[in-house]
Amino acid sequence: MLLVLDGAEGMAAITVGPGVAPATPGRGMGPAEGADALFVTLSAGFTALSHPLLYVKLLVQVGHEPLPPTVGRNLLGRKVLYLPGFFTYARHIVEVDGKRGLFRGLTPRIISSTLSTVSRGRVKKAFPLEDMEHVSNKDDVKTSLRKVAKETSHEMMMQCVSRVISHPLHVISMRCMVQFVGREIKYRGVFSSIGTIWKEEGLWGFFVGLVPHILGDVIFLWCCNLLAHFINTYAVDDNFSQASVIRSYTKFVMGIAVSMLTYPFLLVGDLMAVNNCGLLAGLPPYAPVFSSWIHCWRHLSAQGQLFRGSSLLFRRASSPATLFID
Repeated sequence: MLLVLDGAEGMAAITVGPGVAPATPGRGMGPAEGADALFVTLSAGFTALSHPLLYVKLLVQVGHEPLPPTVGRNLLGRKVLYLPGFFTYARHIVEVDGKRGLFRGLTPRIISSTLSTVSRGRVKKAFPLEDMEHVSNKDDVKTSLRKVAKETSHEMMMQCVSRVISHPLHVISMRCMVQFVGREIKYRGVFSSIGTIWKEEGLWGFFVGLVPHILGDVIFLWCCNLLAHFINTYAVDDNFSQASVIRSYTKFVMGIAVSMLTYPFLLVGDLMAVNNCGLLAGLPPYAPVFSSWIHCWRHLSAQGQLFRGSSLLFRRASSPATLFID
């Protein structure tokens, strides 16, 4: 399971129930193919619906704050400065670009999401876990960990493959969106953007920011699965009447917690995707030209900005803008 940290890209696996027969040649689309197509369509729909949220999130990540902070109160009742939340920021985008402006960069993002979803399904079918053994709290520690490791390794392989395949379109989508900052039109259509990146940066240009994204995915999967396993196996008592219900939600809850731990990898990956690409959002004063993703990480860490953009509702102005007003 992988929560929605950077959209629907690479986050969903295609599942087909047991006993579903493959399509027969010459007889149209079979049940399995129909289920796959439906899942891809639903994934694309979710990507479109969530796009304004991720668009605003990206602009906050690159440090674009076009609106001044407003005075609010914290939990202690003291006055502090808050930066505009999602709805105020989205309204600003509409005022500048119209309602269609909220969907800038959507096309490459939908393609990226589709490639991710399809590739996960293909990998899952090509390398099925035929002898998957479900973990039981009756297993000893060594046996249960072996089962969890096997399942997580399989999930990791699917996620890494889908991430690599979908990342070039993710880079294009990011660059299309951050053009809002400098009002550029350098990256417009998918094919023209591919030509621009190939001409200016070569093959590597399509994979900038890939390493931190993959590291974040891998850390997320292992931490989430292992924590959920230990809680379900050793903390939830079978004698408790709601034990099965609790176990069904453990992984989801752990995912939310672990996503905060891995957020800096997402942030660094997205910033590297737009850094030094000829757009204002990837150049000083918004960001220095980074030599590597580690350089980017250290820069953000030194400024206390590794979690910039992690919240879009209650955003306190960061130091030195954070002031207590009497």
